[in-house]
Amino acid sequence: MKKIGIICKSGRDEPGEILEKLLPWLNRKGYETFVDAEAAEKLNVRGFPRSVIASLSDVILVLGGDGTMLSVSRLVAEKGIPILGINLGSLGFITEVNREEMFEAVDKMLTEGCAVEERLMLTASIHRGGKKITEYIVLNDVVINKGALARIIDLETYINGTYVTTFKADGLIISTPTGSTAYSLSAGGPILYPTLNSLVLTPICSHTLTNRPIVLPDDFKIEVILKTLSEDVYLTLDGQAGFSLRIDDVIEIIKSRFKTKLLVPVERNYFDVLRTKLKWGER
Repeated sequence: MKKIGIICKSGRDEPGEILEKLLPWLNRKGYETFVDAEAAEKLNVRGFPRSVIASLSDVILVLGGDGTMLSVSRLVAEKGIPILGINLGSLGFITEVNREEMFEAVDKMLTEGCAVEERLMLTASIHRGGKKITEYIVLNDVVINKGALARIIDLETYINGTYVTTFKADGLIISTPTGSTAYSLSAGGPILYPTLNSLVLTPICSHTLTNRPIVLPDDFKIEVILKTLSEDVYLTLDGQAGFSLRIDDVIEIIKSRFKTKLLVPVERNYFDVLRTKLKWGER
């Protein structure tokens, strides 16, 4: 790992303060760095577009929160580049390394002392009139939901080609194990251990109380057909990208052939993470 890409959370001062110390430290050790353009401009050093960084780097160092990690995971998915996250956000569920542990963690990364944890990703494609019109890769979740003023929507759902039910709800979440502690958890879904080969389907405010979340094997194909005429229904990807849906659109969700590779530089117990980050088990 001689080429290190560095992508920072936008609109924050902390990454610049960190890079003022980190860049000279890496350069003294003989490593080549590629800093994203926005952060580089503040430091008056050469910057690179994020898409170019993904092509130039052996590893990506993310300075930010979980949102930045999600966007970077999608950016580098096809290239299989490992990612190390330094938490500058409020929760840091995916970016587990604290700022105080950064130099020790980066040193372990450079000496290949980090474990690599592969995380399941999903591919979501939208079919309209029998043709695929767009496709997305996500790490956390695929969400079909209505706008604030729209009425309950009907979502005709199939698993491996078999009709399951038509959800009458505010929406539907299809989540990876990584995303099970995000929106799905808020909607009443279960916590999945992050390296499981499973996904969870969670209805949002279902009109029928018996519609509960269900955990499925990751090799199952989920198809959801929007059966409600509305201009206010959207497909949301990792909570960051959106696509407006029309009646009879078919949303197909399958396991992606790509995985996010997270570098884990510290020994950690996932249940410790649940207790410290989500206050799991507290009364």
